[in-house]
Amino acid sequence: MATTTWVLDPTHSEVQFKIKHLVISTVTGSFKKFEGKAVTENDSFEHAQVTFSLDVHSIDTNQEQRDEHLRNNDFFDVATYPQITFVSTGLTKTGDDTYKLLGNLTVKDVTKPVTLDVEYGGTATDFYGNEKAGFEVTGKINRKEFGLTFHAVTEAGSIVLGDDVKLFANVQFVKQQAEVTA
Repeated sequence: MATTTWVLDPTHSEVQFKIKHLVISTVTGSFKKFEGKAVTENDSFEHAQVTFSLDVHSIDTNQEQRDEHLRNNDFFDVATYPQITFVSTGLTKTGDDTYKLLGNLTVKDVTKPVTLDVEYGGTATDFYGNEKAGFEVTGKINRKEFGLTFHAVTEAGSIVLGDDVKLFANVQFVKQQAEVTA
């Protein structure tokens, strides 16, 4: 059986999140450093094994004071938990170009199963002869289930942060040399 490893291309990928602020608007943030790979049977992505990690210190919400607060013990505690990781447990085709990606997400020291929606954008060969595959991944998690329990209320009684975090990743993977195993 031949397996193929696809390595995440960080220069053509992005990872973002959105969360409600004061229940009236949405704050968007991203992580600037991350890595991942997918191991497939032949070239089919169905049943691929996907691993992903991101450097929590690279969080960016376009507001440095907020980013520093997110890095401290109220939220991610990056000194103790520098990475968020995802390890797939299944990837199932649901349509022509859509999949459900199941896996275990670890934030801080909490690991929970999550289900993400995946849209396959296709494959193409770049100017250098590298075969690439593109995907859009979306999902939603409850931040409190992952130990991100900071809670504040304004003097007027408004909740500062929503519980649900929307996840968005647009990623490109680069095909590596196929490996044949007995």
